[in-house]
Amino acid sequence: MQALPIFFNIAQRPCIVIGGGDVATRKVIMLRKAQGQVTVISPELCDELREMHAQGEIDYVPAEFHAEQLTSACLVIAATDDEAVNEAVSVAAKRLNIPVNVVDAPALCTFTMGSVIDRSPVVIAISSEGNAPVLARHIRSKIETMLPAAYGRIAAIAGEFRDQVKAKFSNLPARRRFWEDVLNGPLVERVLSGQEQAARELLAELLSQQQDAPTRGEVYLVGGGPGDPDLLTFRALRLMQQCDVCVYDKLVSKEVMELVRRDAELVYVGKSRDQHTLPQEEINALLAKLALEGKRVLRLKGGDPFIFGRGGEEIETLMQHCVPFQVVPGITAANGVSSYAGIPLTHRDYAQACLFITGHLKEGTIDLDWQAMARPKQTVVIYMGLVGLEQICSKLIAQGVSPEMPAAVIQQGTTQKQRVVESTLQHLAADVAAAGLKPPSLTIIGEVVKLRSRLNWFTPPEEMN
Repeated sequence: MQALPIFFNIAQRPCIVIGGGDVATRKVIMLRKAQGQVTVISPELCDELREMHAQGEIDYVPAEFHAEQLTSACLVIAATDDEAVNEAVSVAAKRLNIPVNVVDAPALCTFTMGSVIDRSPVVIAISSEGNAPVLARHIRSKIETMLPAAYGRIAAIAGEFRDQVKAKFSNLPARRRFWEDVLNGPLVERVLSGQEQAARELLAELLSQQQDAPTRGEVYLVGGGPGDPDLLTFRALRLMQQCDVCVYDKLVSKEVMELVRRDAELVYVGKSRDQHTLPQEEINALLAKLALEGKRVLRLKGGDPFIFGRGGEEIETLMQHCVPFQVVPGITAANGVSSYAGIPLTHRDYAQACLFITGHLKEGTIDLDWQAMARPKQTVVIYMGLVGLEQICSKLIAQGVSPEMPAAVIQQGTTQKQRVVESTLQHLAADVAAAGLKPPSLTIIGEVVKLRSRLNWFTPPEEMN
């Protein structure tokens, strides 16, 4: 982010708008909605602002701009059609450490005003950080159609019961779960249908039935996919938004992590070759411990938890401790990365089978079933095989695979940093080393790789350079 999104309380505080035209009018209306005390400074006013002044809604100073006019303001907006004036307002406000917005001039602003969806007390503001205001309005229109006006009334009713809920539940996780259950239940529908008093009665009844007892923990074993957050399942996203703590590994992309509940505790247990933050046995024990403390634990893994994700080992430990859990599959790297690289894993002319291989086993060895990997008419996909790539290629050639067999390595597949090195088995390791590819990478060996020249559809900026 280039700007921190905040909500600024300006109720009954002095706000100054420089300019008296239509653009200034829109800003004045927004400030008045937030109950700011608005003073407009301009030699002239448009009809709408003149009427607002006549009604006593705003103050008006009929003058050219001077820096001393800003002294008492809590914020300033410049909305004139004179660039020199707008720049002078910006300079003066910054000198006084007063937040300033200059319409259509992001470089002169210390804050911007988002495109607002008003469901007071629920307010949503969308910002493009000054780059594309029309896009922000477009996004607002999309959300407007999805968010009924009654959501503001739901928030108001929740506010009426806030102190009672706080008194009922001594800890924050219990209060949070109560509200989540309420908002996923019939109360929302009652408000949406106009039955607000019935909603209040239902909420009071639900609250009276609750006990401030220790909460029961659970573990969500969720596949985060190969990197692109658009490849997450709906269920994964829902659980990511309701966890109390997230235990995540190295292969989860930053974009996916951005979708985890903001106030969840984050615990990194990522692994690199020969460098483990936590041994697997300790990760297993940690998941059980956190759940037994009553927390909803998101175990977020790159790809799919049951394909080289060691999810089976983790849930064995959970079962030993009688910890409830659920598993949410993810798009494994083989599927996602190959698709984004334009390489189908099977094709009736080239491959009737696909073999998934892990490039390193326990103790860091590379002792694979070379005979099975060398069979014709199949695709071999190797996870975590970059370090031993030269040895893997040599072993396959020794097993009878053609040195000219097409092969590719894809780094950070499905993301905007995706890079692909396409080669042959005998030259792959050298070409990958020359390109400087690093983990996380996936290796694909087979005749299907030659289809990439025709089927490649995803070309991120990193690959174009």
